[in-house]
Amino acid sequence: MTDHNNTISASAITGPEHSSGLSVYKSGQGYYTRMGTVIGVLLVTLLGVQWLWQYLLLVRIGTIPTIYIATAGSILAGGAVVFVMYYLVFVKPRTVDFLVATEGEMKKVNWSTRREIVGSTLAVITSAFILTVFCWVVDLGFSEFFKLINVLRSN
Repeated sequence: MTDHNNTISASAITGPEHSSGLSVYKSGQGYYTRMGTVIGVLLVTLLGVQWLWQYLLLVRIGTIPTIYIATAGSILAGGAVVFVMYYLVFVKPRTVDFLVATEGEMKKVNWSTRREIVGSTLAVITSAFILTVFCWVVDLGFSEFFKLINVLRSN
């Protein structure tokens, strides 16, 4: 009689999963947090590259046209940021584990319903309006009081 409960999985022998080279670590996990991170980093990078390009247009190196200097510098800087972002978001196990855990925690959050959000928004807008009217009335009262005791001149 054979005992099927004594089998050992391959992952138990080899240890935890590791990324080799630049391959994606835990490729099927944390998709939305990784993509959100990538989009955010790319937006900031594009703004930084655009700023750098305009700044490098002022740089002169011999007879090289400034447009070449600005373009090359911007492409190199943008490429470096994209490479570092790829390494951190897709390859480095510690960062990837954090992003995967973040997505797992976000799935546990009890999100408000649309009705609750609309109700809360209306309560905030109404409170702000009431506070604004109250401040206006108090300001008007003080203004009239100071005009009455000749601290302010009336028009």
